Amino acid sequence: MDAFPSEVHPNLKWYVYRLIDPRNGNTFYVGKGCGDRVFEHARGAIKEEDIEQNEAGLMGLRTSVIQDIRRAGLSPLHVIHRHGLESADIAYEVEAALIDAYPGLTNLVGGHGSAYFGCRSVEQIVSAYAAKPLVVGERLILIFVGKTLDDGRSIYDAVRGIWKMSRSKAEKCKLVLAYDGVLVVGAYRPERWLEGTRANFPYVQSENPKRIGFEGKPAEVWDAYVGARVPPRAKGAANPIRYLAPNGERSGLEDDD
Repeated sequence: MDAFPSEVHPNLKWYVYRLIDPRNGNTFYVGKGCGDRVFEHARGAIKEEDIEQNEAGLMGLRTSVIQDIRRAGLSPLHVIHRHGLESADIAYEVEAALIDAYPGLTNLVGGHGSAYFGCRSVEQIVSAYAAKPLVVGERLILIFVGKTLDDGRSIYDAVRGIWKMSRSKAEKCKLVLAYDGVLVVGAYRPERWLEGTRANFPYVQSENPKRIGFEGKPAEVWDAYVGARVPPRAKGAANPIRYLAPNGERSGLEDDD
């Protein structure tokens, strides 16, 4: 089957689904959608959501698995986990919880809100909400590194690059904070910003000179920031980089070219 019968569509509304590899029974992708979206992935009809991800060498994992399945003479299995959802917002929440439940997925990004509200132990929840709130003492760059830390990279290598950002913006900030989705986990003083090449960043999967990263040292204000609780990003925000200024003021860099 590569499409739902027409009489099924009105009952589906928004739904959350899994794609399963029939060779081993493993779930390799979780998504949300309506209509025939669950089948469009297997047909290769959906373009990757963010071409910039391809430049960073992060795209194509789902497509590669599907191609391998097809070469074996098989097709991905489809499971609708929850349907009849009234809105995309509800589907986002169900999708995020399901992504947390299946490690090793080919999804390029975590579920909606998972960085702040996702899967954690009881001890981590207590630690996060008992932590002091982040107080910004100078104009700085705050970078989400949760997924990279999960891949085993050090905090320093996780936060220093490479990023899609303006060098002129970056150089106006003298402090970079790394956070895991809830807490600040590192504070660094950039000494110089570099192009995103393998010569500068040997650990990157695919170099991209249009992106940048930094070399630096742990900041003398480390203890003032590390362990502080970061407020969640605005709903729908996907950029891992935030520019912050003291006293809740705009940094003046968000819209700066």
